[in-house]
Amino acid sequence: MKQTPKVGFVSLGCPKATVDSEHILTRLRAEGYGIVGNYQEADLVVVNTCGFIDSAVEESLDAIGEALHENGKVIVTGCLGAKGDIVAATHPQVLAVTGPHATEEVMAAVHAHLPKLHDPYTDLVPPQGIRLTPKHFAYIKISEGCNHRCTFCIIPALRGDLVSRPIHEVMHEAESLVKAGVKELLVISQDTSAYGVDVKYRTGFWNGKPLKTRMTELAEALSEFGVWVRLHYVYPYPHVDEVIPLMAEGKILPYLDVPFQHASPRILKAMKRPAAAENNLKRIQAWREICPELAIRSTFITGFPGETEDDFQRLLDFLQEAQLDRVGCFTYSAVEGATANAIADPVPEELKEERKARLMELQEGISAERLTRKVGQVQTVLVDELAEGGAFARSYADAPEIDGLVYVQSEDEIRVGEFLEVEIVGSDEHDLVAVPVQD
Repeated sequence: MKQTPKVGFVSLGCPKATVDSEHILTRLRAEGYGIVGNYQEADLVVVNTCGFIDSAVEESLDAIGEALHENGKVIVTGCLGAKGDIVAATHPQVLAVTGPHATEEVMAAVHAHLPKLHDPYTDLVPPQGIRLTPKHFAYIKISEGCNHRCTFCIIPALRGDLVSRPIHEVMHEAESLVKAGVKELLVISQDTSAYGVDVKYRTGFWNGKPLKTRMTELAEALSEFGVWVRLHYVYPYPHVDEVIPLMAEGKILPYLDVPFQHASPRILKAMKRPAAAENNLKRIQAWREICPELAIRSTFITGFPGETEDDFQRLLDFLQEAQLDRVGCFTYSAVEGATANAIADPVPEELKEERKARLMELQEGISAERLTRKVGQVQTVLVDELAEGGAFARSYADAPEIDGLVYVQSEDEIRVGEFLEVEIVGSDEHDLVAVPVQD
């Protein structure tokens, strides 16, 4: 009897890359391949790479090298594969290289180097596909690519222009996930608020009813599944205002992940970012008037070429006034192919890091103060992991891995993936402490 061919998988990068990995793993399993978690058992290894910033490129190349050393048969996919011949030049032993969202190309390479053993009686794939996330939450990607040409970013060169998924496909995937026990859907893309722009917000159909290919209509439709719905990578266009009432009504989570990137008008213009800082502040204020509990997360870049101390101070002033709940910060990385690299007056690395540290110090104070206000509140949390003396959970304001945690102190039985009503009893700069509300 022939042995089942086994594939090892290494998945790096952002949640969008994670979804690409899940699609490939689902196809592999559907065709009868075994999925193993170590190099020794694998007949070959697929490495899904990231190539956005220099540190990600280095991590991806190291992962490829490790897979070659430990196994020897390696197929490379992902964003690093779209960056010319860097993979082949560094690791010429790899069997094949593809770019991102390239399931068919990856499968063709697997077939060429590890022919499949198909058995329709044993190729059992769950309806939600193979997922790398825990059973109680899942990322759902609604589009690929991006129409913006931000000068610090090479994503359009790697992933192409915006291509929105048909809305019935998104809804079908969401339904399958919920039926499989998923309690939280995290909506992702390169530009979530642009969903449907490329198809002129075409009307599709779901369960026999018309449904427009547009973020607001999608969010409202997803809310009908009765699970948490969290929006990521939402550019601050005017029509984003339309989803805030859905949050105020409890239909989707009062959470927005908005990548503002900077606040200096001069730097925003050099970055080719939409919306000015003044408009963003007004919009944040308006959002909070409609939905006071709204949690806003954002990311910023320090040390963009030409950034002066005055530009940076404008960013600090923006943070002080905006009072964002969650903030991430990166120093500018001169990614090969980014047009911003040609801008005059690059900022020294040491100054980039110093500004990043100052920004994060300011934000820690803001975060600590905002979290202190939650002490005494009763909130619903979703349990992610059991811990000694309780469990680690997340509130509506906490996305997996990037935001804070709620440590629930309890001697009672708690199950991963369940919702708990808790009272917040403590806080620090990033996290909360809570106890279950007794019935």
